[in-house]
Amino acid sequence: MSQNIAFDQEWVPSACTLPTAEQPLRASEFDTLFADTVRAVTRPERTRLRLELAFSPEHAGRAAELTARENGCCSFFTFTLTIADGSLTLEVTVPARQAEILDALQARAVAAAAPPSA
Repeated sequence: MSQNIAFDQEWVPSACTLPTAEQPLRASEFDTLFADTVRAVTRPERTRLRLELAFSPEHAGRAAELTARENGCCSFFTFTLTIADGSLTLEVTVPARQAEILDALQARAVAAAAPPSA
């Protein structure tokens, strides 16, 4: 399930090397991943976001592939995908100067993962 979440320039840091035309597409890929897989969102630290994902090999593969591509254009992100004890967790960390980017990513994850209003 995918929700249409407006593309927000806060999501794209000035250090991003992804061509401008591709940025909304990448955001949409994250929105779809979040809508399909995110079960819980926590922020243990200002520079660290933790996403509990629905466990499946497919979801792990999608998360790994997407975050690897994202790291190619925004190398300040550190993505850690953990598969253990039947759970799947994606942690995202950033340098302190990029915390606002993490705020925007968290907002997208929360919005995409929220059940649609009735």
